[in-house]
Amino acid sequence: MTRIVWLSSDDPPDAFPRASEALSEPNGLLAAGGDLAPDRLLYAYAHGIFPWFENGQPPLWWSPDPRCVLLPEQFHCSRRLRQFVKRSDMTLSFNQDFAAVIRACRAGREHIPGTWITDDMERAYISLFELGWAHSVEVWDGNSLVGGLYGIAIGRVFFGESMFSKMPNASKIAMMGLSQQLTVRNFALLDCQVVSPHLLSLGATQVGRQEFLDQLAVACNPPSKTADWPRDRLPVNDLASH
Repeated sequence: MTRIVWLSSDDPPDAFPRASEALSEPNGLLAAGGDLAPDRLLYAYAHGIFPWFENGQPPLWWSPDPRCVLLPEQFHCSRRLRQFVKRSDMTLSFNQDFAAVIRACRAGREHIPGTWITDDMERAYISLFELGWAHSVEVWDGNSLVGGLYGIAIGRVFFGESMFSKMPNASKIAMMGLSQQLTVRNFALLDCQVVSPHLLSLGATQVGRQEFLDQLAVACNPPSKTADWPRDRLPVNDLASH
């Protein structure tokens, strides 16, 4: 494919072209337009596609090749991080303040070119959270939210979207806590979308797009929700014992 497909908000959720038809330059650009309705977002994620665009742009839909992923049981906890966690008085929670997490992720990128958490994106993911598909991880120092991440869980795949940190290691702790919970729940993948040195340091790797799509075809079926997250705050130092 040499041109991207333009979608209308009237098109059905499955109107996307195949992810394998995405452009090689820019890497992974597949389609533009449509909307951020829950059904469209859920279809997109389950088929290896995610939205990423800036204010003033229409929704842009991507499926890069290769894809950055983390096998939950292969999260890499460095010796320094483990020692930090053992001494930490911070706590960890799930789904206690999704809106605050996404807004903190957005605030942390306000002055960075390419910021993608627009007003429409924020509303869309809060809607997915209210429907039980999106989830957040919060890291607390006392009653202050100092780190966290959010994403979407479909079947046995967690599609990570963004994370933030206001204290050293807070986002790493969020990833560590999430990876342990996903391992307990037999999740197959944590999708990290685009590679970065930070993600690679935590154990992420890269796989080809087709391999990633083949894994989604199995792990996202049935497209079930994950409802049994811990309800109480957990001592972060407990993470070091796993």
